[in-house]
Amino acid sequence: MKRVTILGATGSVGQNTLDLIRRAPERYKVVALTGGRNIAQLAADALEFGAELAVTAHDELLEDLRAALKGSDVEVAAGAGALVEAAERPAHWVMSAIVGVAGLPPSFAALGQGTTLALANKESLVTAGQLLKNTARQARATILPVDSEHSALFQALVGEDAAAVDRVIITASGGAFRDWPLEDLAKATLAEASAHPNWDMGQRITIDSASMFNKAMEVIEAREFFGFTPEQIEVLVHPESIVHAMVGFCDGGFMAHVGPPDMRHPIGYALNWPQRDALPLERLDLAALGQLTFREPDPARYPALRLAREVMARRGLSGAVFNAAKERCLDHFISGAIGFTHMAEVIEEVLTRVSADNSLIDAEITLDHVLHVDHLSRQCADEVVRERNG
Repeated sequence: MKRVTILGATGSVGQNTLDLIRRAPERYKVVALTGGRNIAQLAADALEFGAELAVTAHDELLEDLRAALKGSDVEVAAGAGALVEAAERPAHWVMSAIVGVAGLPPSFAALGQGTTLALANKESLVTAGQLLKNTARQARATILPVDSEHSALFQALVGEDAAAVDRVIITASGGAFRDWPLEDLAKATLAEASAHPNWDMGQRITIDSASMFNKAMEVIEAREFFGFTPEQIEVLVHPESIVHAMVGFCDGGFMAHVGPPDMRHPIGYALNWPQRDALPLERLDLAALGQLTFREPDPARYPALRLAREVMARRGLSGAVFNAAKERCLDHFISGAIGFTHMAEVIEEVLTRVSADNSLIDAEITLDHVLHVDHLSRQCADEVVRERNG
């Protein structure tokens, strides 16, 4: 029986993971579940799956979680330290689906025990990719990508010689505003940015899809995880979200990963790896679909992609700056402090200001340094927003 921990169990990735486990309860033992403010969901899942431990990231919600699980055998804890402790519980497979840089310390903690880490947390690779891979190597742990695009690349490369790869193409739906007139983007509302045309995801990732900052993060991830050069990584807007990624080889041929837009596929692939097991997904009807379309992303519509390439050129801890600025700008957009198009402008300014300190950006990449740069970059983003708002 496979012992499984899910970090970020109450989010969309965590819930999809539990959906797969629910269908084969004889194969899995749930060790620990962690969540945020959705205490009712966290407690219900802990009871349903017989978790040993349930953790909320928020200290002030500990008593709520304890009350919700009163009379059960589930251990209860709260706070950042408890998240790390949950990741350290002996498990064969750990899903890292905590959103944001908060997922970084638990990811390292899980790797330290030599487990298989299913990585849905983009920030871990963007901010500390090489450190994460080195940690996995030293602990003899395995990292499996769960982002649909990186899972697609991983699958397309099985049995292939990496030296024969000429280019890789990551596809993007284009998000909620892919067909909007450019002049209307500045007026986009939170509700409009939160409605994804293809995928069922949480609010933050849906907004990141609309701005394509999620794709910018994935471009950096592709470099960090697979070792591709920035020049090898391309992005195409693919409104149907059926082709998730393609690998082009030196002989001119392509391997494409094609499937329905359902996160249970990359989750299930990681959960069952190295085998493939049947998954409860819709069978594609390509004849009914009729056609697949692709187009180049408009640089004016999606400045995030340009910023990602600047981050890859700068290297060092610039990924940590980029991610922290993105997270804070998303907070400010959600709160109404800045408009949709202002996010990219503020992030670019933060990159300029923080990256001016070479000793900071070029410091050794350690977890402490990543978190320090993250803190400074968030402060800088707040400062830039205050300046813009007078």
